[in-house]
Amino acid sequence: MVEKKRNRGAGEGSIYQRKSDGKWVGSVNLGYVNGKRKRKVVYGETRQDVSDQMKKLLHDQQQGLPLTTENVSVGVFLTRWLNETAKPSVRPRTYRSYESLVRLHLIPALGKVRLSKLSPLDVQSFMNSKLEAGLSPRSVDYCRAVLRKALSDAVMWGLVGRNVAKLVSPPKRKKTPRRFLTPAEARSLLNAVSGHRLEALFTVALGLGLRQGEALGLRWQDIDLDGGTLRVVHQLQRISGTLQLTEPKSETSLLALALPDVAIRALREHRRRQLEDRLAAGSLWVDNDLVFCTAEGRPLDARNVTRQFHRIRDEAGLSWLTFHGLRHGFGSMLAA
Repeated sequence: MVEKKRNRGAGEGSIYQRKSDGKWVGSVNLGYVNGKRKRKVVYGETRQDVSDQMKKLLHDQQQGLPLTTENVSVGVFLTRWLNETAKPSVRPRTYRSYESLVRLHLIPALGKVRLSKLSPLDVQSFMNSKLEAGLSPRSVDYCRAVLRKALSDAVMWGLVGRNVAKLVSPPKRKKTPRRFLTPAEARSLLNAVSGHRLEALFTVALGLGLRQGEALGLRWQDIDLDGGTLRVVHQLQRISGTLQLTEPKSETSLLALALPDVAIRALREHRRRQLEDRLAAGSLWVDNDLVFCTAEGRPLDARNVTRQFHRIRDEAGLSWLTFHGLRHGFGSMLAA
């Protein structure tokens, strides 16, 4: 049954029914922008549907809210979201990761789509194309996660009515069995690092399950060797080309961690060696209070530390082991 055309209500704008397909169309005047009249057109199956859409447009405009039908592209929105929302609220390394995924993947594929027209099918097609191009399921899911986070803010701001990224399932990942250090392997690793300049670093990382940045950001004031405890107060990160101390990844890192005896012994010996380095460096020494540093007291570069760790683990016959994998070797080290 076709609805009869009625006179428009107050503040509704113009509403009419198209003869071609019977759909209702509404046009609402939103005033002038840069000297030009701004109108928005909405469509619906019934007159009431169109009227409700137009009333919402007028209400949002009066409240100063962004209009859901604004002709904003996904690319423009993501760029603004990165600069105005993500950058001030996340850690520098996280922001760089967001920016890279948006610039290299999301904008090239979805940037020209109108934000209000972005659909679950668009997101699914994007993910399928990335998987076919060889991007790992984990990286594709991270792209989806960043888009989902941005669209959540878009929903909150009234730019879109729903978060279409939430309606798309993550890609399936192949489950690979995780390998852990055995007590014998942990013993081999400890023997391999014995006497190395960074013996204490690898021992502490293994004994407490610290992330690499957390271990490299340790200061002597964060460690109580007599009490046998350690607190992770900072992590070392490279930001804009320079190594800087930042907040740890999680608040639980601030808890006092009990140091195993083997780590205490390694740290005492490490401090003795560091005092010798300090005397040898003289005026060249930079006092950053860092536990693990160069011979002049400067922060250690994570890439150099990783290279040294790879040489040591290869000597121990553990070429499969990563620095991050040390986080899962605590029990094995105690058994060793």
